[in-house]
Amino acid sequence: MKRKADGLADGKKQINKRSKNTLSDEDAKARFRKGLFDKAVLDKYTSQYASSTPYKHSVISELVDDGLLRKVRTEIQANVHFTPKETDIYKIHQSGDLANLDGLEDEALAKLPSLLALRDALYSQAFRDYVSHITGCGPLSGRKTDMAINVYTPGCYLLCHDDVIGSRKVSYILYLTDPDTPWQPEWGGALRLFPVVDRKGKDGEVAKTPLPDVVKVIPPAWNQLAFFAVQPGESFHDVEEVYHAASKEELEKNGGRIRMAISGWFHIPQIGEDGYVEGAEEKAAQKSGLMQLQGNPDQHDRPQAKPVPVEKGDTEDGDDFPLDEADLEFLLKYIAPTYLTPDTIERAADHFEEEFSITLPDILHPKFAEKLRSYVESQEAKQLPENSEEIEKSAWKVARPPHKHRYLYLQPGQEKLEPSPLKELLEVLLPSKQFRLWLQMATRSTIESYDLVARRFRHGKDYTLATGHDGKPRLEVNIGLTPTGGWGDVAEDDADSEASSDSEEQPRSKRGKKAAANGKGKGKADVAEAKSKGKGKAIDQDVEEENEEEEVGGHEVYMAGDDDSNEDAAIYKSSAEDDNILFFQAAAWNKMTIVLRDSGTLRFVKYVSASAKGDRWDVSGTFEIEEQDEEPDEEVNDEASGVGVLDESEEEFNGFSDSVESDSE
Repeated sequence: MKRKADGLADGKKQINKRSKNTLSDEDAKARFRKGLFDKAVLDKYTSQYASSTPYKHSVISELVDDGLLRKVRTEIQANVHFTPKETDIYKIHQSGDLANLDGLEDEALAKLPSLLALRDALYSQAFRDYVSHITGCGPLSGRKTDMAINVYTPGCYLLCHDDVIGSRKVSYILYLTDPDTPWQPEWGGALRLFPVVDRKGKDGEVAKTPLPDVVKVIPPAWNQLAFFAVQPGESFHDVEEVYHAASKEELEKNGGRIRMAISGWFHIPQIGEDGYVEGAEEKAAQKSGLMQLQGNPDQHDRPQAKPVPVEKGDTEDGDDFPLDEADLEFLLKYIAPTYLTPDTIERAADHFEEEFSITLPDILHPKFAEKLRSYVESQEAKQLPENSEEIEKSAWKVARPPHKHRYLYLQPGQEKLEPSPLKELLEVLLPSKQFRLWLQMATRSTIESYDLVARRFRHGKDYTLATGHDGKPRLEVNIGLTPTGGWGDVAEDDADSEASSDSEEQPRSKRGKKAAANGKGKGKADVAEAKSKGKGKAIDQDVEEENEEEEVGGHEVYMAGDDDSNEDAAIYKSSAEDDNILFFQAAAWNKMTIVLRDSGTLRFVKYVSASAKGDRWDVSGTFEIEEQDEEPDEEVNDEASGVGVLDESEEEFNGFSDSVESDSE
């Protein structure tokens, strides 16, 4: 992950950078454990690196002088403050870039002498040569330091990625977990490596594709260094979620389960350094991009879109209410009667036309919903295999590659798909002409095609990362089928209702402006800062207070890039005041959302924490529609931006009160 520089010490002003200290080999080696630089030890690590799998990597225990590293940890605990950060790909607490140590005032720097000594040792000529010898990667820069302190508390994680950005050559992580309370593997927080396979495409070209299951697990340990050469399309890894303890007492006994580490990269030599080659950085970036695109890897993604075109006359009807008695009789088997009256559909259409999104709770007929819930709960009660190959012996398939998404899915017409209410929803109701007519009335659009998929996000495993949509606006329909509670949905928690409604549906004017600024929406979610829940704070034994309210993820987010081109398009913020969020919906039961998605708008489903009470279930559909000329709305002119802003004072439409009769047919 690329890091932006934050202040390291609380409230300390920065001054011009000093030049970094150049350590002699003798001084540098004195800061590491005795015997590390012996030829026999170096040869052992070099041999182990060469034979490691799934790609070359190394783990060195007791890297640094123990006394020095203990002082480093003490200094960090006392003087370094951290910012909570969250995007679609990670949730962590992070310091600023340690390169900025040279820019701190003398008074601030005096509080971090051991941290400075460690940084200079890691980037010394002696240690860079050591790493270069093991990896065989060639010369490494001593001038370009790129490292930060990351703290993972319970609920934090980092999803699958390959670290390929710019001039990075070697990625490393040095653990500073509690030296007196050994980290236990069952607490999570492990560095995990993914295997990559070569797949031949339709054009005969071979693409490197990571598989969805990790094959190498490296648990954290005090004073342990893990590192590997950064390789485009190959060095895929993640950081396992740090799991919540069963109780506060257990968490305290475990030392808070605070996974602290210094992580960063060694870069190729910069101008003026030995080994510098003019244009090498640009060439490396170009090569990385080509390698990641080689063989058209998207053709190996699962699930592949399977749009079903709609015949022109299939859904066109000049009537204001084209559903006849037989159509209504069919729909009443599945949809609550409340949503089938002309007045209700008209109200929904009015709201959708203004907001371009709508939420419809209790959308399914109670009798069908009851059968569906029983089925989903029975499926969730069954133990799933851990291995993807074993899972795919059933009807369920595993979405891949993991640096884009991972979840279980079903598509209409899939083999081994046994009769069930879920199959009925997927293959009978949603593809039907009757449902399309209803959807057209509710959105005042004309449907051209549809594509459907049922999804199951396993807790502790699954997610989708931010992806953009490039093309004309389209309808995206989602029916939440999550039977468990505790997901932060409005219906579950009245205390959260105000914040949720603020962020859940925002005016189209904001959506259009942000989407336009975002271009094609090619998100780079692993290179951006993310939300902040307040000012940075020191990580100490009171950290469990921050985890009293566990966030379990699983919510679906639509968002746009910032107008500032320097900001990343996939920054995720949950603040109700931030209009970067276009639409937000927590996992829920029997709730339909309809969103008109513009070109450039990003979408993702947040990683589902292992602490969730169950899995996240839904059926998701994409409906391509005919483009229509927008009629002018009543707007309040924003003279500064020239963008019309809809009046936000209008009451929001979020379904109907429970007093409406919904049982009778």
